[in-house]
Amino acid sequence: MIDPEITRLLRKAVAALERLSPASPVSATLGDADAFVWHAAGWLQAVPRVSHIDLSLLCGIDQQAAVLLDNTRRFARGLPANNALLWGARGTGKSSLVKAVHAAVNAECEGEPRLALIELHREDIATLPRLLGHLRDQRRRCILFCDDLSFDGSDASYKSLKAVLEGGIEGRPETVVFYATSNRRHLMPRDMIENERSSAINPAEAVEEKVSLSDRFGLWLGFHACDQRTYLAIVVGYAEHFGLEIDRARLEAEAHAWAVGRGARSGRVAWQFIQDLAGRLERPLH
Repeated sequence: MIDPEITRLLRKAVAALERLSPASPVSATLGDADAFVWHAAGWLQAVPRVSHIDLSLLCGIDQQAAVLLDNTRRFARGLPANNALLWGARGTGKSSLVKAVHAAVNAECEGEPRLALIELHREDIATLPRLLGHLRDQRRRCILFCDDLSFDGSDASYKSLKAVLEGGIEGRPETVVFYATSNRRHLMPRDMIENERSSAINPAEAVEEKVSLSDRFGLWLGFHACDQRTYLAIVVGYAEHFGLEIDRARLEAEAHAWAVGRGARSGRVAWQFIQDLAGRLERPLH
């Protein structure tokens, strides 16, 4: 017979090992929520509530919003739609627009299946084929969303994305569309392009493979730094939407001073000012 003390010690050792190696999380199903985060280990985490701004509050990007909204509506109806690359200056509303459009289209889905938004982190791009394998037999239509997408140096993970967008043997499932935001139009820094070009036997071919990645997005939507008039319109829109009671002249003066202090004008700077103002006025933003 085994000594009871040895049995007790073995059980403690097993328990300690289990704590060091917890069981893998159970992946959510597409029916659990309207938004998810993909983890490279191979599972989906449901997001019960997406942090998004109402589409009507995104000022100064009306044309970009109209194009992306139309593309997403067609996708939701089962019609052909394009992958979209939203590129441009920081803080100009690229990721906010993707989330706002997703919410707006789902609000229009009366009795129809709602779109799922699945966020894929930049560092997990290499696992994109695995995610598509997970989604290929699903009937629910999904927007795959990668925020701040770019590639540097010898990073070769862009090949996974390139194959998925157009060139893979299986192709992109009809129930999936890919939206990405980036500060770079061609998803790679200019100095990297110049370095490739200067050291190659054939300069044009040297960068063609990497630059052609952005060509696989059917929609290119450019975002640029806003002028003062647009910046103040964003601030006023936020203040009115959240019921922040403050004199218009004082509001604009404080918003201008805030932008000068930050050295930039953008939708992000406007939102940061509104959060500061709401805190000072002791008003919640909801």
